[in-house]
Formats: sequence, C-alpha cells, structure tokens
Amino acid sequence: MNKKTVIIALGGNALSPKDEAGTIEQQFEHTRNSLTSVMHFIRKNYNICITHGNGPQVGAELSRNEIAMNIIPPLPLNVLVANTQGAIGYMIQQSLQNALYHEDSQREVVTFISQMKVDNDDISLKKPSKFIGKIYSEKEAFELSKKYNWDILEQEKNQWRRVVPSPNPLYIFNGKSIKHLVDFGTIVIAGGGGGIPSYNKKNGNLKGIDGVVDKDKTSALLGRIIRANEYFIITDVDNIYLNYKQDNQEKIKSATAKQVEEWLKLGHFGIGSMEPKIKSALYFLKHHGSKVVITSIEKIEDALNNKAGTHITN
Repeated sequence: MNKKTVIIALGGNALSPKDEAGTIEQQFEHTRNSLTSVMHFIRKNYNICITHGNGPQVGAELSRNEIAMNIIPPLPLNVLVANTQGAIGYMIQQSLQNALYHEDSQREVVTFISQMKVDNDDISLKKPSKFIGKIYSEKEAFELSKKYNWDILEQEKNQWRRVVPSPNPLYIFNGKSIKHLVDFGTIVIAGGGGGIPSYNKKNGNLKGIDGVVDKDKTSALLGRIIRANEYFIITDVDNIYLNYKQDNQEKIKSATAKQVEEWLKLGHFGIGSMEPKIKSALYFLKHHGSKVVITSIEKIEDALNNKAGTHITN
C-alpha cells in the first residue's frame, strides 16, 4: 500500500509570535512545540514535506542590516531569505531529529535552500508593491532610497517603507530531488519563506532577485511537484469562517472546492490574511491534490482524525 504524502505549511508567526522579542531561545521553544503536533503525521507514517514562513525572521534581518549599514555593507534581500531558510530549517531539523530519536525512529530530516524560478518579465519586477522592513519618515526614506537604490512608497500617511517585487513562482529548482527524498521517506524542509526568487540570464546562469515570493503560492506549487495527496495549512485560526468577526460569523468545517471558490468571489476572505491561503488551497486541489486542511497548530491531531479544522475537497 502506497503511503500518503502531505505538505505542511507552517506560518512564520508559529515560530516567532508577534508579541515576543523573538530571541533564538524563544524561537527554538516555539519550533519544538509546533513540531510536537507534526509528529502525529510521522506516527501515521506519512511521507512529509514542510514549508514555512519567514516574515518575522527576515524582518529582523532587515533591521540588523539597517542598524549596521554604516559599518558593514548591507546584504541583499535574496541573501537574507537564504539566511532565514538556513536558520529556520536548522531549528526545525534539529527539533524534529530530537523528537524522532526519542521515538526510536530512523527517519532522517533534511533542509533544502530553495530557489524559485520566476519570470524576469514578471510585472511585479517593474512595479514593486510588497512592503517590507521598518517605517521611515519621508526624508529618511528618500535618503535611503538614493543611497541603496531602494523603491519606496507611502503605506499610510507619513509612513514610508521599502517595497520589493513579489513575482509569481513558476517552479522550484531541484524539485525532482525533493520529490525523490520525500518518496524515500526522508522528511524534507523546503520552499522556506516562499523560496529565493531567481531567474535565468540570457547565458543560462541563475541570478537572485531582491524580492519576496508568496509562501502560500510556493507551498501549493511544491505540493503539486511532489504530488502530495494532502495539504495542511497551519495558521492562527482553527477554521475558516464566513463573515469573519461579524455578528453572523459562520465556522466552516467542510466544503468543496467549488463552494470555497464561490465564497472567495463574494469577498469572504481578507485580501492580506486568508485569501492567499484559499487561493493556494484551490490551486493544490486543481493539480493532483485530494484534500486541504486549514487549522491551527494546536488542532492538528484532531484535524488528522477529522474532528477539527476546515476540510476542503474536490
């Protein structure tokens, strides 16, 4: 009997909550707690690929860049994404290895520093709109823009921030190797932070882009590449809702992709919060996937037993 394959998408805030300083000790603690729930997949003998966000972590890296910019040349954003992939991958990998050891499991864990192929003519490269980093005054923002060739925009009145492209991922480099390892039973951590956006120059060489790939799009694409059966989106709510935070709020326990698509068209999912996850879920179900579960880290075990979360099928 063939094993089921699952792709698990962990949010960056699961490892570094917004209301904490985000020390390494705190991040390790949250990583260990998060992976206690991931062990339920291992006990059910799933083949596993894990993706993760990196918003808080890359934000911290940008702050370090800015604090030290007059002492050490700042690192480009594509390198910072690679750095956070390595650091978060290390925390997840070590925490999982320790948990596996205590359960006498021989399964291994590997981390891929993942590059995502993007189109060099992607419209977002010509019109960056993804806000990142600190808030500046107009004067500070224009000085930094001139010094480091940044694109800047006013996010809110008198609040200026750097903006970067957010190109669509076309495919993940080394996808065949990731699938091979997952099929073999190795637990693979890949596509962290959406992956490092890269493109092929005219001579065929790869080059990184200073941008941010949407992690939800990457997770769904990676799920397609490894031909995952199931896709678990781990977020800060237990379920998806219609009329969220309104008097007539309605919890959705199960739905078809067609129903969810209709709700999406009606604007039930916030543009900056749940909408990207819903689009990611629909893409996955359109390409080989059989089920998507959206839930919180605390509800994973119940969700695996169909007792919690929102379950979306074709």
